[in-house]
Amino acid sequence: MNRLHTELSDNRSRKGRVFSTALIAAAALGLSACATPFKADVSRFAAQLPAPQGQSFAVVPEDPKLAGGLEFAAYADTVAAELTEIGYVRAASPDTADLLVRFDYGVDNGRERVRTTGGGFGGAGFGRFGGFGGAAFRNPWAFGFYDPWLAGPNVRSYTIYTGDIDVKIDNAATGDRLFEGRAESVSRSNRLQTIVPNLVDALFTDFPGNSGETLRITIKNDEKKVRRED
Repeated sequence: MNRLHTELSDNRSRKGRVFSTALIAAAALGLSACATPFKADVSRFAAQLPAPQGQSFAVVPEDPKLAGGLEFAAYADTVAAELTEIGYVRAASPDTADLLVRFDYGVDNGRERVRTTGGGFGGAGFGRFGGFGGAAFRNPWAFGFYDPWLAGPNVRSYTIYTGDIDVKIDNAATGDRLFEGRAESVSRSNRLQTIVPNLVDALFTDFPGNSGETLRITIKNDEKKVRRED
C-alpha cells in the first residue's frame, strides 16, 4: 500500500513538473510574441560621400569629453561594425584615416505622459433603461449600486524618454562634410546600452539613403520595416 501511494505521489510530482515547464515555456513564447518593436525616426543628408571601396575611417567623439571613455568606445565599435559591413575599413588611428566619423549620443531626462482609458458616460439615453437626452449610463448598476464605470476613467502616468544619435562623416584631408545622419526614438527606457545600438542599426539601414529624406524604421525580431515620412 505504501509503495502504491509513493508511486502515485511520484506520478503527480512528475506531472506537476511537466505542467509547470509547459507554463513557463508558454509564458516565454507569449512574451517574445508580444515584444514591443523598436521604432526610430531617421534623417540623412549626403554630399559626395564616396562609394565604399576600402577607404579607411576612424570613429571619433563629437564631444571631446567622451574621448577615451569605455562607454564611447563600446558604441563606437557598433558604428564601426556597420561601416565595415558596408565596405569601409577601420583605420588604426584617426591620423591615418581617409574619413573621420564624428559620433554623438544621448538621452533626455524624460517627460511625463498621462494615458486615460475607460469612462462611464457617453452616447444618448440610458441604454437598457430607456431614453434620456445627454450622457448615458451603460449598465443596470447606474443608481444605488457600485459601478466601476461611474468611478471615472482609469488614469495612468508614466515617463517617456527621447534618445538620439548623430553621425557626421568628414573628408579627413579636406575637412569637407560628406554625410550627416540623425536617428531618434521615444521609449519608456533610458538605458543607453539598449537605445544606442538600436539607433545605430536604424541609422545604417539602407545607408546612405536618399539625401533629405526622413524615414520611420521599425525593428522587430531581426526584421526591419522602412516607412517614408511625408
